[in-house]
Amino acid sequence: MIDLSDVRAAAKRVEGRVRRTPVLAAGPDLWFKLEFLQHAGSFKTRGMFNRIVDPPAAGIVAASGGNAGLAAAWAARELGVAAEVFVPVTAPAVKVAKLGKLGARVVQEGREYAEAYAAATIRARETGALFCHAYDDPEMVAGNGTIGLELLSQVPDGFDTVLVAVGGGGLLGGMIAALPDVRIVAVEPVTSCALHAAMEAGQPVDVQVSGVAADSLGARRIGNIAFKLARDVTSVLVGDDAIVDARRRLWDDYRIVVEHGTAAAYAALLTKTYQPEPGERVVVLLCGANTDPADLTT
Repeated sequence: MIDLSDVRAAAKRVEGRVRRTPVLAAGPDLWFKLEFLQHAGSFKTRGMFNRIVDPPAAGIVAASGGNAGLAAAWAARELGVAAEVFVPVTAPAVKVAKLGKLGARVVQEGREYAEAYAAATIRARETGALFCHAYDDPEMVAGNGTIGLELLSQVPDGFDTVLVAVGGGGLLGGMIAALPDVRIVAVEPVTSCALHAAMEAGQPVDVQVSGVAADSLGARRIGNIAFKLARDVTSVLVGDDAIVDARRRLWDDYRIVVEHGTAAAYAALLTKTYQPEPGERVVVLLCGANTDPADLTT
């Protein structure tokens, strides 16, 4: 388990290595936290730096649907160590190409994150490299939570609620720890809902994953850290059509380009799957933009 003190310690560790991303006033009582402007294109760079700020000579190994791998590659390059990243064969080409540009050795294994993860853990044991879990690691979760600390000083007069897209729960857990007095709404695709299934079962369980956001929100099982922290959060589900529409609306209305997983959080508002009370001050966390924008205008 982690708490606010861990997030504050992480903020000191990553200071000067991550960007303080801006907040956009998007409407009455609505703000977007533009975390997709983070180094390597997603929030995961925060957690990754907190995890590997003092890496071993053997370097690091990570498994990823794409974004955690990009964060690992970025951080490793900045710290001068080797990175080996295992991704499923279904990982978007734009993410795989960027991994190579950042200098990582890319290994494609299996069709889901879980299969890439299994191969990565074996490789880390063989090489002595530091294994960097994409979401279920205390340092990763605490580093991700530094977004919440930034928000506290960025939204005038405070806010009541933050909508967070959820895959394995590393971002969700960090936000809960960082903002103990704020309502956190967990948003998942209907087709990849590890947290929702775990809350119904009373424990983490395996789920089938598919859909337009599976590359970034396609964890087969929610992380233990996130599950323990999220027992009292509001959990909602959105469909693929709503996610696609939300991504398009972010482009049409704000000229914001994000990946489908990120758009899930906004989809919950657009569909009124989560409907704020009158006067409720809401932040939508836009967490990643490693996407091919070619289909936004078609």
